[in-house]
Amino acid sequence: MGLTKTEIFNVEQNELAMMLKALAHPARIAILQEIIASGTCICGDLVGQFSLAQATISQHLKELKNAGIIKGSVEGPSVCYCIDAGAWKKLKAHLDNLLGSYKVIDQECC
Repeated sequence: MGLTKTEIFNVEQNELAMMLKALAHPARIAILQEIIASGTCICGDLVGQFSLAQATISQHLKELKNAGIIKGSVEGPSVCYCIDAGAWKKLKAHLDNLLGSYKVIDQECC
């Protein structure tokens, strides 16, 4: 598979693609739902919520953090994660812009 030529796309397209790529796994969606439902930072609680190994959970958290969707802070021997509110607003705006740009027409085009 070839490299993506990200430089030919605008900032919004690249940001949205990066975030959606991080979201494109059901475990990551479930992790985000768990973080959102908790209403606070989650430290070591995630492993008990899913039938996944600690290393697998950590890898999913890393992908979400690298995409900027969540942020983490070290508290003692563990890292606590929460939604990055600024990134969440940006993701919502990008999705609203994309999904809102299509105007539903009464006739089918294909």
